[in-house]
Amino acid sequence: MADQPFDLNAMMQQAQRMQEELLKAQEEAKQKTAEGAAGGGMVTVTITGGLEVRRVKIDPAAVDPKDVGMLEDLVAAAVNQAIAKAQELQAEAMRGAAGGLNIPGLF
Repeated sequence: MADQPFDLNAMMQQAQRMQEELLKAQEEAKQKTAEGAAGGGMVTVTITGGLEVRRVKIDPAAVDPKDVGMLEDLVAAAVNQAIAKAQELQAEAMRGAAGGLNIPGLF
């Protein structure tokens, strides 16, 4: 059985298709949202897969003028949780677009 010659053109076309799929997956991830919550749901943050904050919801019970620091901590925790979930959305999209290939640094 003879070895087939290396086809650089075919490899470049495959790389181009993969790049297009990755870009498409990134755009699709940007359209999805992820939600983070803190304080038992007293503060919720919704962000896109592109890490754009879309909504911050604060239960009035979380607003204590004497303890603004607690509210700030709850908002930060909810944002961080939402970011982590959005990053997972991005990673899932990239894994799908990469066809199961493990590309270091990509996700």
